[in-house]
Amino acid sequence: MKGLFALLAAFVLATGAIGKEAAPLAEDEAVEKRLLNIAEELRCLVCQNESLAGSRADLAEDLRREVRGLIKQGKTDQEVKDFLVSRYGDFVLYEPPVKPTTWLLWGGPFVLLAAGLVALFAYLRRRSGQVGKAELTEDEKQRAEALLKDNP
Repeated sequence: MKGLFALLAAFVLATGAIGKEAAPLAEDEAVEKRLLNIAEELRCLVCQNESLAGSRADLAEDLRREVRGLIKQGKTDQEVKDFLVSRYGDFVLYEPPVKPTTWLLWGGPFVLLAAGLVALFAYLRRRSGQVGKAELTEDEKQRAEALLKDNP
């Protein structure tokens, strides 16, 4: 029994040793609110499908620290976003601006949808033209009638 207790105590102590250090509480609640609002509009560069606010990647933590520092310097939300865009490009924004370099990004899905609908329409039109063209020969008609007579 003592051996089981010692093993359990060792396991509990070992799992606590590999945990990360707890994040410090917010020094300034207003800064943290602004950070959260800005980080929700930014993409994690590592995860790519996760916001900067929700990501647990080390780079995301560094970027949040950088954004926090810019906010404390008195930068506006737009200035913070502009700073990150200048460093990482429009990819860092969840909603990149519509400009010539992003037209394909914004219009691409609609172009693909239109092309798919045109291809589907052409395929169905060709297919409907082929239906009913296959005529049976006299021999095939007689065999079909014989099969139908045999099966009531």
